[in-house]
Amino acid sequence: MHLDNEADHHSENKAEAPGIQPAVTRNVADISPQIAQCAVEWLVELQAADHDEATYEAFQRWLAAHPDHKLAWQHIETVNTRFNGLTSPLGSAVAKAVLTPRRSLKRRQIIKTLVVILFAGSTGWWANEKIPWRAWTADERTHIGQRRNITLADGSRVVLNTDTAINIRFTANERRLQLVRGEILVTTNQDSTSITRPFIVETAQSELRPLGTRFTIHQQTTSNRLSVFEGAVEIRLRQDINYRHVVQAGEQVDFSNQGIHEIRPADDTSTAWSHGMIIASSMRLADFLAELDRYRPGKLNCDPAVADLRVSGTYPLTDPEDILDALQTTLPVKIQYFTRYWVTVRPAS
Repeated sequence: MHLDNEADHHSENKAEAPGIQPAVTRNVADISPQIAQCAVEWLVELQAADHDEATYEAFQRWLAAHPDHKLAWQHIETVNTRFNGLTSPLGSAVAKAVLTPRRSLKRRQIIKTLVVILFAGSTGWWANEKIPWRAWTADERTHIGQRRNITLADGSRVVLNTDTAINIRFTANERRLQLVRGEILVTTNQDSTSITRPFIVETAQSELRPLGTRFTIHQQTTSNRLSVFEGAVEIRLRQDINYRHVVQAGEQVDFSNQGIHEIRPADDTSTAWSHGMIIASSMRLADFLAELDRYRPGKLNCDPAVADLRVSGTYPLTDPEDILDALQTTLPVKIQYFTRYWVTVRPAS
């Protein structure tokens, strides 16, 4: 297998970092970017289900090749203990890297993100890297599968869904939330200050200005999904300062930098996640699993042969694996675990 070659590559090509000499006393701030990245690559490689004894021996050779290798690895172990669990940002990123093909561009990008998570603050060299690290430094955030209820200074309430990050920027002139990633349920409150400050929710594509309202906004890869349940929300696009569209109560819209893509009725059961539930009413199995996938680490796949089966019921999100087990008793499907990060729902036959 290619693992032997890759392990040799780690030990032979990356064992020595130019310009680094052993010192009597060194700390994590002295670790070079090259060694930090190599240590993270080893972290990902050793988490893979298919690594063998030769890979582990190559890792031990790399570890012993230079004092900074051991220092970097000890630092990773310390941070890993602090952020223990697959649902932490670190665990989630490691799981994604394990699932991504070796030597792919996406895996290299994830590893760069992991380097930032593990070594940010100990050195300055990472600061200029264009890496999506903002979610890990946000004011408020949730891990995968976690939810949080927050009451803001003005009495407005925000519920953070799984894997969500926001910044809170209240000033004398405005009340602003920056949705860095994920989904939030917002219930605005009237501003009690003498000067009524506008309430603004900022996404990558837009500014939303709610008008005494209750709504959800989901920041997706290239678009947003806005559902309004009370009041109204005005959408202002970043790329078109003259664009205005008001979404009324009972409406749900998908929009991007180009404007509104689709308008349909808002489904109030879509906020069941704020109470720790998924409610399905004759939902396609593929769509149901895509939603459930947001609440567990790794990747949850649906075989096309069962994608159009229908799911109905109320499912608690306390343990997504229990939901998968329940599907096997109500539908003609079986759950196949390749690893705990890679699960596929297939026909029972």
